[in-house]
Amino acid sequence: MPSPRPARRSASRKGLPSPADGLRSTREAHARETAEDYVEAIAELTDAMGEARVTDLARRLGVTHVTVNHTVARLRRAGYVVARPYRAIFLTESGKKLAAESKQRHETVVEFLRSIGVPEAAAQRDAEGLEHHVSPETLAAFGRHLGK
Repeated sequence: MPSPRPARRSASRKGLPSPADGLRSTREAHARETAEDYVEAIAELTDAMGEARVTDLARRLGVTHVTVNHTVARLRRAGYVVARPYRAIFLTESGKKLAAESKQRHETVVEFLRSIGVPEAAAQRDAEGLEHHVSPETLAAFGRHLGK
């Protein structure tokens, strides 16, 4: 008679994250990535033009104005922006802080990539994805490599 199969243990019983935990974490990371891209774009537009408008954000980010409106509503609920319909969008203090952190992370990643021989255009393009997913430990290692 064959021996019975061992009972399957869930990942969380072994101290590992469950698949649901991993998916939740990924969704949260994507939401934060979107927030960072938007606040960084709003900060750049505000610096260059004095304000950020939905149409300018849509053009800069390559999305529709409907997408911008939905995302700005989420950013408003999260406390990153102040916006009223048909008016400019401005960052709150927490939005400015997030934008500055995101910009600094982007610049560090670009500088690191360039230091290892990646051409400027590729470094800028690749940093757009990496900057949102690099851990604080890795970012600190990039800084040490760069002598910061």
